[in-house]
Amino acid sequence: MKIAILSRSPSIHSTKRLVEAATARGHEVRVVDHVRCFMDITSDRPSLHYQDEEFAAEHFDAVIPRIGASVTFYGTAVVRQFEMMGVYSVNESVAITRSRDKLRSLQLLSRRGVGIPVTAFARSPDDVPGLIREVGGAPLVIKLLEGTQGIGVVLAETRTAARSVIQGFMGLSANILVQEYIKEAGGSDIRCFVVGGKVIAAMQRTAPDGDFRSNLHRGGSASLVKLTPKERRTAVNAAKIMGLNVCGVDLLRSDRGPLVMEVNSSPGIGGIEAATGKDVANLIIEFIEREARPKRTRTRGKG
Repeated sequence: MKIAILSRSPSIHSTKRLVEAATARGHEVRVVDHVRCFMDITSDRPSLHYQDEEFAAEHFDAVIPRIGASVTFYGTAVVRQFEMMGVYSVNESVAITRSRDKLRSLQLLSRRGVGIPVTAFARSPDDVPGLIREVGGAPLVIKLLEGTQGIGVVLAETRTAARSVIQGFMGLSANILVQEYIKEAGGSDIRCFVVGGKVIAAMQRTAPDGDFRSNLHRGGSASLVKLTPKERRTAVNAAKIMGLNVCGVDLLRSDRGPLVMEVNSSPGIGGIEAATGKDVANLIIEFIEREARPKRTRTRGKG
């Protein structure tokens, strides 16, 4: 097969692992910087240009999007162009866009009965007391809608601190979510790696001393974890609702069961491979071998 990996750089660890796994299985692999692409949007023969090359439908059998949050709009446009050309995409453009919108994704999960932390959203500073009240008061968590990898996430331990931070973000016209703080999680969460409707690996991430954010990019540590059947079902259901074939589902263990924090359409591979010993990159390529067919891309789910 001929596989394109949409990534800003071939030196990114997850990209390198996917290249290694695909090459080891006998496939031709090309890393394409999606930001350097431009598109010819025509109904008779849509094409995509990369540097001095023109890509048409026959150039690739499948594409693996590794779209960074800061270039979601342009990156998903490139994925959509591949879909127009009939190239199979591991994660579809609409599913990536859906999962990247934190508010929209939580609303979709809530609508389908998936457990999430109590979450409030407002725009007016006059509603700040109501926001704080709805999530059960302090301590509480404040999240920028556009934040990634723990950036723009604040734990406010008192009502006064919460009010100041929320008003500060609103003064900058930033969109934020306010969520309850799940104390019993103890600064840990669980990353479930879902491929093709199955949890293929899971790790527990623990925040470093003095922080509550467990992201590995922020110094968190990872260890192997055994999932409960309900946690496994929750992760698979969340991936299905988002319409993602490959994703990371982040869960919190609470007194009322697993709660979904986020569904990540471009999860890192290195950390979970190291923590679990699973060859995650190889399992992704195996999934592509089973599923990739011309013009097989279709929009899954609603929203």
